[in-house]
Amino acid sequence: MPVLDKNNTKKMEEYKAFVRNHSDKSLMQDPAWAHVKSEWGSEYVYLENDKGEIYAALSILIRKITGGISLFYAPRGPLCVMDDMSVVKKLIEEVRPLAKKYRAFALRMDPEIRYSKDLNDLYSQNGFVVKNKDIDFNDLIQPRFNMILYLEDHDEETIMSKFKSRNRNKIRSAGRKGVYTTWDTTDDYVQKFFDVYTFMAQRNEITHRDIDYFYRLRDAYGDRLRIYLAHHEDDILAGAVTINYYGKMYYLYGGSNNTKRNKNPNQKMQYDMISWGIEEGATQYDFGGVIDMSENDGLYQFKKHFCYEDGVTEYIGEIDFVYNKLFYSLFEKMVPKVRQLKKKLRRN
Repeated sequence: MPVLDKNNTKKMEEYKAFVRNHSDKSLMQDPAWAHVKSEWGSEYVYLENDKGEIYAALSILIRKITGGISLFYAPRGPLCVMDDMSVVKKLIEEVRPLAKKYRAFALRMDPEIRYSKDLNDLYSQNGFVVKNKDIDFNDLIQPRFNMILYLEDHDEETIMSKFKSRNRNKIRSAGRKGVYTTWDTTDDYVQKFFDVYTFMAQRNEITHRDIDYFYRLRDAYGDRLRIYLAHHEDDILAGAVTINYYGKMYYLYGGSNNTKRNKNPNQKMQYDMISWGIEEGATQYDFGGVIDMSENDGLYQFKKHFCYEDGVTEYIGEIDFVYNKLFYSLFEKMVPKVRQLKKKLRRN
């Protein structure tokens, strides 16, 4: 049955195995992500061959909007051959009964697939709404530009050749100054990370997750998640959450306080997390999205110094399949206005 029966343990394990071994795997397409996004519903759709083997999958989060109408969102999905439109359409067709059940007005996808004009045109010409180059970053759920450090054929020493020379010096200097990292997944580590994370958010006047989100994240990904803390003597200087998702490393959240910032704790902590990825045989380390790729953006500059050789990875963006054109049009007009209002309120 193309809609996954969550009570069928055997099929659920087959689905997880497919998702976790796919070449374009993403931790957000794993069923574990639904545990993290507990305020959303979830469903899973797949295609299988004559032997009963899964060859395409789509993990869907379900968000109630209003009046029983829902938005389907497949974060970083689908997992299939994206330029084989026959497979994509067949997978989308299997979603239709769920769309009717939940009164979905659209299915939104944003796979971890690099942008190309050919791929963009393929979807545009087949009835999908594709949003990328002409769309404001605030109107996309996930960033389209990610900083990814590719780890293959590197060890802990040679990976530094990909960093900017000044960054290499900061990492080594931090070690000489006595900065060191530890990691764990205990409640105490969650709390200590949360303290520096919220300090950073307040300092930079940005929103932040609540602590329960990080407990759910830890519980969902188990020993594949680590919470790192950067120390100097008895002081905690910075913290971060990273996940080794079956060979793809994700740096998800980080923060630092104002204590001994001149000792470069964040650079040291990132290098130690990258080193863990190399030890585990990971192929890449994803620093996450970037928005303002300018000399004035500190976050971009920080990530760029690690990905100096690899540069920026540009994804295809959002690909929407629309079920209700009227509601979709209203939603697309409403969401940017709501986001603008929230920004205005944050400034006041």
